[in-house]
Amino acid sequence: MQLHGVLRVILEPLIGDLPIVGAVSMFFIRRPTLDINWTGMTNLLDIPGLSSLSDTMIMDSIAAFLVLPNRLLVPLVPDLHDVAQLRSPLPRGIIRIHLLAARGLSSKDKYVKGLIEGKSDPYALVRVGTQTFCSRVIDEELNPQWGETYEVIVHEVPGQEIEVEVFDKDPDKDDFLGRMKMDVGKVLQAGVLDDWFPLQGGQGQVHLKLEWLSLLPDAEKLEQVLQWNRGVSSRPEPPSAAILVVYLDRAQDLPLKKGNKEPNPMVQLSIQDVTRESKAVYSTNCPVWEEAFRFFLQDPQSQELDVQVKDDSRALTLGALTLPLARLLTAPELTLDQWFQLSSSGPNSRLYMKLVMRILYLDSSEVHFPAVPGTSGAWDLDNESPQTGSSVDAPPRPSHTTPDSVFGTETVLRIHVLEAQDLIAKDRFLGGLVKGKSDPYVKLKVAGRSFRSRVVREDLNPRWNEVFEVIVTSIPGQELEAEVFDKDLDKDDFLGRCKVSLTTVLNSGFLDEWLTLEDVPSGRLHLRLERLTPRPTAAELEEVLQVNSLIQTQKSAELAAALLSVYLERAEDLPLRKGTKPPSPYATITVGDTSHKTKTVSQTSAPIWDESASFLIRKPNAESLELQVRGEGTGALGSLSLSLSELLVADQLCLDRWFTLNNGQGQVLLRAQLGILVSQHSGVEAHSHSHSYSSSSLSEDLEAWGGLPHTTSSAPELRQRLTHGDSPVEAPAGPLGQVKLTVWYYSEERKLVSIIHSCRALQQNGRDLPDPYVSLLLLPDKNRGTKRKTSQKKRTLNPEFNERFEWELPLDEALRRKLDISVKSSSSFMSRERELLGKVQLDLTEIDLSQGAAQWYDLKDDKDKGSS
Repeated sequence: MQLHGVLRVILEPLIGDLPIVGAVSMFFIRRPTLDINWTGMTNLLDIPGLSSLSDTMIMDSIAAFLVLPNRLLVPLVPDLHDVAQLRSPLPRGIIRIHLLAARGLSSKDKYVKGLIEGKSDPYALVRVGTQTFCSRVIDEELNPQWGETYEVIVHEVPGQEIEVEVFDKDPDKDDFLGRMKMDVGKVLQAGVLDDWFPLQGGQGQVHLKLEWLSLLPDAEKLEQVLQWNRGVSSRPEPPSAAILVVYLDRAQDLPLKKGNKEPNPMVQLSIQDVTRESKAVYSTNCPVWEEAFRFFLQDPQSQELDVQVKDDSRALTLGALTLPLARLLTAPELTLDQWFQLSSSGPNSRLYMKLVMRILYLDSSEVHFPAVPGTSGAWDLDNESPQTGSSVDAPPRPSHTTPDSVFGTETVLRIHVLEAQDLIAKDRFLGGLVKGKSDPYVKLKVAGRSFRSRVVREDLNPRWNEVFEVIVTSIPGQELEAEVFDKDLDKDDFLGRCKVSLTTVLNSGFLDEWLTLEDVPSGRLHLRLERLTPRPTAAELEEVLQVNSLIQTQKSAELAAALLSVYLERAEDLPLRKGTKPPSPYATITVGDTSHKTKTVSQTSAPIWDESASFLIRKPNAESLELQVRGEGTGALGSLSLSLSELLVADQLCLDRWFTLNNGQGQVLLRAQLGILVSQHSGVEAHSHSHSYSSSSLSEDLEAWGGLPHTTSSAPELRQRLTHGDSPVEAPAGPLGQVKLTVWYYSEERKLVSIIHSCRALQQNGRDLPDPYVSLLLLPDKNRGTKRKTSQKKRTLNPEFNERFEWELPLDEALRRKLDISVKSSSSFMSRERELLGKVQLDLTEIDLSQGAAQWYDLKDDKDKGSS
């Protein structure tokens, strides 16, 4: 086996003693060529097809260690400092490659055994060293328009090359259409190159715009760069304004695992949806990694670096750190080189990192446009003859999706329509002689959605107390418009309107205001708006469900506990029509009663959809994502059912991989990520980095949303009572089981409220499991007016209900009542008899109704086994 290429060897740093240099680093400037002759049994690998596959695998392995930006570092002295910086020095610059179009490509598709000439389905591979990008496929086009942008890191100038290869996409092997190569030195010399470049080994030209971006340690240039980038059209990713290099050195005094065992620490570093992982260091709580990671940044002023130190199983978190990148903008040379204290870790646990930021600056004064690309010049290092192929004749199959940067950045706006005052009277009687009132309702318009409240009859000061939720993006200029109308038999009368800027709400996180109604003499509307930001951790789910059940209003739909974002990139190996013809596939993504249908891709068994959709999730443990792939006019091609409970146990609540369709033929590349909807308004935002509710914020949530009245009790007590009973160790179930419920008095609405959460360890009488439900009576009344009943759950001893019930009565009367809770089961399908599984009776005078306390209560036996 022989490798042919330029290998650079660097001896540094210089030291004052033998062996004079501290380390040797080496790398190939360009991807080398491989010459290999298999002998003996390995001759099998010379079989056509296997030969190119084996060569590709070997070259990929070599490139991962020895082709820029990768380097092989060999320390020559012990305890060498700055190993990570020697292995991954700061880049020389960044090249922004605009792959615009191609023209005059050769036609490779043939029909009717070659008698009829078709066109081609071109795509391009862009490569600089090991950095490889694949464009989308343009079907049946010899003059494709891609309009895509990529950013590559450059270390060696002159030396490294930009290589663009164009292929025709086929079901079996993709056909080579040509390539162009250019030394990156030409881009540095020109600043900007924008021209058509001829394709070697084929026919036609490719249109590239190449920009050299210098790395500046100058934060004052950032605003200029951001303003420039706003005018740049870029896909699939927005243009970057800066680059961040994180040198991860070591950690100290990490917490031990259970049983005082040493952990196997590794680190996850994330910025938005880009995550890098370090190696795992085994059996130590003082690991040394000495690794470097690079991130492109779109806006360092608003982005954050999230660091998670975990055990190698990813299940145990050893520490966390969230660092706003704006902090580097005020640091000398845009560099932080220090110890960082870890949260959610040991008292002395800390992490040593060096973070270096550089602004990506395009010097427009040096822009030149050469008339003839490829002319000889100072940067031409060699004159290679055209080649007819490549060491990689087909693009590698992606293992993960590549959504654009806005994917998964949506938030949820929760809109609480509370009440209105001083509305104008529109109803008239007896020919207008008698003035009546109005029957008002509210219409909301936001983010392309419309919502409508219920009608309150004959009231100029109506109370609606309804909650609506909508998925919103951070696009500036959006507004929430609220209009109030008087319901009439013919045409509804206008009672006023008001508008709220979504930018204000999304920036502040919470807004509670009386808004004056416009275009009418009088009236105002009380709205409460909250931004819910999805968080990729399941630790808060139970608490979020608890809070949702407390603030749930009787007039509104069940509140969302999570946001599901789905990106469907592509499919492969879909079944052909009648055995030979490719289908025209589209996909339908469904969660609950909400669906999203993709575009139809014409005549292919490997469609690229590149589409995303978001869904509000109310019960993540019970819902699922359903995907149907169908052919236009041909019916079902395959389906997939993904339970959201799988996401709850996945790292970062995200699955990003190929999924096999259930027909056994075909796969889809899909990313599904779940975010738990955690309040971001005052009192919670300060704790959002640790991803947990504080005790004070939880009580503020409930009070702010009208779920609980003002309380004088301490916030820690409220939190303790809200979470009390979740641990079976703290409250073992009695012989008949337990029921978990919350009871409080909502003084603003003058209502007694109870939430039946669940039961556990119910007693099984007989061979079959019971079908339990819960019946409530407000004693001493036993009539239907005070009776409430949950839905029935089938064949379970641990049913989940989470259902809310209300009784309208004054507080003094509520304090004279007793709440009777009976857990029952249907005896048989045909019988009206109900089997009593257990009951509990609460004397409301003994309960602090000012506090919403979720508690477990032991069920007792009762001789009265009456019917429901």
